[in-house]
Amino acid sequence: MAKKLALTRRAQYLAVYESGKAYASYILVIKMLPNNLETTRVGFSVTKEIGKAVIRNRTKRLLKEIVRVVDIKTGWDIVFIARRKIVEADYHQLYKAITELLKRADLMEQNA
Repeated sequence: MAKKLALTRRAQYLAVYESGKAYASYILVIKMLPNNLETTRVGFSVTKEIGKAVIRNRTKRLLKEIVRVVDIKTGWDIVFIARRKIVEADYHQLYKAITELLKRADLMEQNA
């Protein structure tokens, strides 16, 4: 993921956490906030309660890949927050959870 498409600073995450709207599934929570830019910036939060570094990094890699292939509307800051059950999910379950949450949040492009 290109650095300009990622949330990189703590203040960016905090703004989404404090003012963003949330949608949740049993393995994932998304928080979103309009950013008035022509791009959508994405961040991932996978805490130590999920598992050790190998598991956390694998989870982030899966989430990044799914976000890469899904068409998301522009102009949003989105944070994906992993829940404990995410370690039991495979790629297809994660893909389904992410697309359902994005559709519920009305962030999916119409052609998707």
